[in-house]
Amino acid sequence: MIRRVDPKSLTVLVTGATSGFGEAICRRYAEEGARVIATGRRSARLAALKKELGRRCRTLVLDARDWKATRKAFGGLPKDFARIGVVVANAGLALGLEPAHQARLEDWDEMVATNISGLLYTVRAILPGMVARDEGHVVLIGSVAGDYPYPGGNVYGATKAFVKQFALNLRADLIGSNVRVTSIEPGLAETEFSLVRFKC
Repeated sequence: MIRRVDPKSLTVLVTGATSGFGEAICRRYAEEGARVIATGRRSARLAALKKELGRRCRTLVLDARDWKATRKAFGGLPKDFARIGVVVANAGLALGLEPAHQARLEDWDEMVATNISGLLYTVRAILPGMVARDEGHVVLIGSVAGDYPYPGGNVYGATKAFVKQFALNLRADLIGSNVRVTSIEPGLAETEFSLVRFKC
C-alpha cells in the first residue's frame, strides 16, 4: 500500500545542489513546504540558494567523495533537520568525450569517485536512520547513458550503469521495509553538464 506523505512533513537532503537538477529539486521541494538540506562544493552558490529558499533550507559545503566529512556533516545536523525522509543522491559529472584509449585517467578517476563513491557514501550515511524508522525514500540520479552507450561515453556510462544496478540491489535489500528506492535516468537537459564535461 502506498502511503501519501505531506511534503510539509519532509526533510529532504539533496547532493550536488549548486546547479542543474540538484538546484531545481531543492527549489521544488521548498515550494511544497519541505525542509531542504542542500549540499555541494560551491559555497557562494549554496549561500545564494539559502537566501532564496529561506529558513526551511539548510546548506552544507561538502564534497560527497569524502566519507569522513560526509558522515560527520550528516551526523551533526540539528534536531529539526536530522530526520531525513528523502535523500536525492544527485552529485555527478561527466568529463571528456575521448575514446577510451585516449581518455585522461584523471578524468576517469574523478567520475568514478563522484558518480559512484560519492553516491555510495551519501546513501550509506543516511540509510541506517531510514531503516531504523522504517520510512524513507532513496532517489538516485542515473542517466540514459547507463543503458545506451555512445562513443566517448565509456566510463561515464559505466558509472551510470552502476547507479541503476545499485538501485535494484538496494530494493532487494529493503524488501519488507517501508524504505523506497527510485532510480531516475534523465536524458539531455539544459544544465551545466556539458560546460563541466568540456571544462568550459
